[in-house]
Amino acid sequence: MSHDYDAIVLGGGPAGSCASSYLARAGHRVLLLEKERFPRFHIGESLLPYNHEILLELGVIPQLEAAGFPVKRGAQFHLGNGSKSTGFVFRNGRFTKHTEAFQVERSRFDEILLRHASTLGVEVREEHEVQQVTADKTGVTVVARGNDATSEFRARFVIDATGRGNLTGNQEGIKEVNPFLRKLAVFGHFENVLLDSGQKGGDTVIVRLENKWFWLIPLALGAEGTPSKVSVGLVMDRDEFTASGQKPEEVFRHWVQQSPPVRERLEKAQPVSPIQVTSDFSYRNRTLWSNRVLRVGDAAGFIDPIFSSGVFLAMFSGKLGAKAVGTALKNGNNGDNEFVFFERRVRAALKIYSEMVESFYTTPFMELFLEPRAKWDLAAAVNAILAGELEGGWRLRWRMWLFFRLVRLQAHFPLVPRISFARSP
Repeated sequence: MSHDYDAIVLGGGPAGSCASSYLARAGHRVLLLEKERFPRFHIGESLLPYNHEILLELGVIPQLEAAGFPVKRGAQFHLGNGSKSTGFVFRNGRFTKHTEAFQVERSRFDEILLRHASTLGVEVREEHEVQQVTADKTGVTVVARGNDATSEFRARFVIDATGRGNLTGNQEGIKEVNPFLRKLAVFGHFENVLLDSGQKGGDTVIVRLENKWFWLIPLALGAEGTPSKVSVGLVMDRDEFTASGQKPEEVFRHWVQQSPPVRERLEKAQPVSPIQVTSDFSYRNRTLWSNRVLRVGDAAGFIDPIFSSGVFLAMFSGKLGAKAVGTALKNGNNGDNEFVFFERRVRAALKIYSEMVESFYTTPFMELFLEPRAKWDLAAAVNAILAGELEGGWRLRWRMWLFFRLVRLQAHFPLVPRISFARSP
């Protein structure tokens, strides 16, 4: 069969735009199919400093700077009762090469990436919903519906970047949900949120309650250079939300009042969007590739958003996926060897953040996390992981191994002071 394209990318979010841009820059014929019309709303608004290297390679830093997104130089973590807090400043990390990131309104950020991919030669077709992906020995056939008509497209490879739609993973029945992280997020955008002054004003602020947490992420700058729009969200167990029988706005307001640090920051805040709810189930696919098909971004696996790794892992895996497909195209093979190597690297990255996320919901982790110590450079290693350093080698691996061993030890012996989530009388 003839092939219309070298690769078809399914989905125009950060993973899809990134993968298609790298392939197009290498001279390959690329079709990107996106079911929606951009700009469109999306959650997941905080980038990591190691996004910067990819954004620089893609050539989109000038557009992002012109968009006026706030600069993120660190992250703050507070207990919900206000009794304790700590902060990580990326430039202070001994192992951290990239020290700044953008906080982005995803509707604008994603559109910048998608339009940039088009300028690099990617054929972008919006409002085309993929219905079927069928691979054979020589290529892949994609059936999509757009403009009130169904079309077939043929390519040598497909990169699935359909996000939590997980198109090929669901089609192949390989999705596995993490039973311990069945959560949802209740969130909205606000103005007049109280943030720190100076450079800390761009920080992501995390407020940890006993079994739930808030995020505060500045999204846009006002005329005086201070954040004018802030994303505020509450992540909680799905079952607890359902059992409450309350509307999302009621649940959100209740827990704001139960957390002094959040209540103080939102005292004069005004909503500029409705309160919304999105499921936040962590999952992964049993395999990240099948015959001539690669899965990148959230179509590979989705992790709880606590450490803002989503967009970074999407673009990291998109870049690796483009490299794997590009090598297979160059060698004229089916890509199996390249895809095995791709999966190994992406799974290693997912494992790092999965362990961080699952530990975050335990008290011993929070006790050590809120007491960063310079000894053995453990705090510097955590700082690097929070920034997105995935290739620090042995010098990071043994330190993170030791950190998690200390977390387990803390559960039985208080290496650092115990914490309490209870509110003061």
